[in-house]
Amino acid sequence: MSNALSRLLSERDWLLTDGATGTTLFNMGLQSGDAPELWNVDHPERITALYQGAVDAGSDLFLTNTFGGTAARLKLHNSQDRVFELNKAGAEIGREVADAAGRPVVVAGSMGPTGEIMAPMGALTHELAVEMFHAQAEGLKAGGADVLWVETISAPEEYKAAAEAAKLADMPWCGTMSFDTAGRTMMGVTSADMAAMVDRLEHTPLAFGANCGVGASDLLRTVLGFAASGTDRPIIAKGNAGIPKYVDGHIHYDGTPELMAEYACLARDAGATIIGGCCGTTTEHLAKMRKALEERPRGERPSLEQITEALGGFSSDVDGTEEGGGPTRERRGRRRSKA
Repeated sequence: MSNALSRLLSERDWLLTDGATGTTLFNMGLQSGDAPELWNVDHPERITALYQGAVDAGSDLFLTNTFGGTAARLKLHNSQDRVFELNKAGAEIGREVADAAGRPVVVAGSMGPTGEIMAPMGALTHELAVEMFHAQAEGLKAGGADVLWVETISAPEEYKAAAEAAKLADMPWCGTMSFDTAGRTMMGVTSADMAAMVDRLEHTPLAFGANCGVGASDLLRTVLGFAASGTDRPIIAKGNAGIPKYVDGHIHYDGTPELMAEYACLARDAGATIIGGCCGTTTEHLAKMRKALEERPRGERPSLEQITEALGGFSSDVDGTEEGGGPTRERRGRRRSKA
């Protein structure tokens, strides 16, 4: 399949994606409980600034402001009938920014989890999940997104529904899951499970990997798990900028730009091809990451010890692929500076 992302992947051995949408929008004035997607129509200039910041920092790819763009999420804001409109608007703004960049920049249509529990544990059926993701995908496609970007998924059933929706929309896609529970997703998926699942899909993603989760160290351990599966598919690493702390009434991530630069190079050396940040990652972080990736030579695949020495200890003794073990009570070997 010929598309903008595939072309970039064929030309480069790493790509930098963007940082935190939520962190940036909160800094612009978004209030807790508000729907960010409404800003695609109500405050398009702010969304332009969001995307432009990533491009100016050196991102080769950025995600649209449509993470909660399914009917299930928009229903919380009485906007479930605006799925196509809000997703299309978010992608259109991205298309304008990317086309004016003066270099190839990929617009990735963000599709986050529905927030519903999949059957048989919950009420969300496969058919309804596909329908919701498909409606979102069509809006993103109409707005000019180059690729769909499914992210922060916990349940394999929801990941499969998103894959089917991408096929119905005739769109290439990428997909990440969040490994935040002792090396597993909330629904128990390990890195090995995901690598195997991806290859069995009828409509396979261009790239797959992990985003968000606990911290940069844990995410890189998951990336090592993907690489150990022997996959030939590009791996995505989009880790948080450190660990969240509640400071003066706000959530603050303690990862400095220097720490995220270390993380970016370690992610590349661990086997990731598409590298970016998630919660807490600002344009300052991204600029340092880009500089480090450009200037530092590729190294050997890092050991777990090298990861913890550079980024701090893991949040659990296991990565989800072993039997037994569980979360530790504290992180060990931390050397983070305060952001």
